[in-house]
Amino acid sequence: MLTIVGIDHIVLRTDKLNEMLAFYCQVLGCTIERQTDKSLGLTQLRAGNALIDIVDVNSELGRAGGNAPSTSENNLDHFCLQLATISEQQLIEHFKQHNISLPNFERRYGAQGYGQSVYLTDPQGNTVELRSTI
Repeated sequence: MLTIVGIDHIVLRTDKLNEMLAFYCQVLGCTIERQTDKSLGLTQLRAGNALIDIVDVNSELGRAGGNAPSTSENNLDHFCLQLATISEQQLIEHFKQHNISLPNFERRYGAQGYGQSVYLTDPQGNTVELRSTI
């Protein structure tokens, strides 16, 4: 029997590579762990104990997945990033510094049980849920 212990990685396809890297690195605090050559088109970002792979749709890997995501054809519904303990107000202040306003936090169920979380949208239109244990 298999036992899932966490998310290893997700793969997001994009035609907005620079904006996506800025969002995930500068706003969310990921770091670039590995980049392939431009023709292959893969950048891997460290997100805690998981990776977020960003694939340029104009690269070898990206072309295999079809057209670029659009407002009606996103890569996925959403994914959730578990944050270290941080208050809602601290999160709001952090995103305010990046000119991003957050909607209201809501009580939702996730891998760690019920908790407060908030959704935001990255530059490619993917929905990211942020969740902290408070």
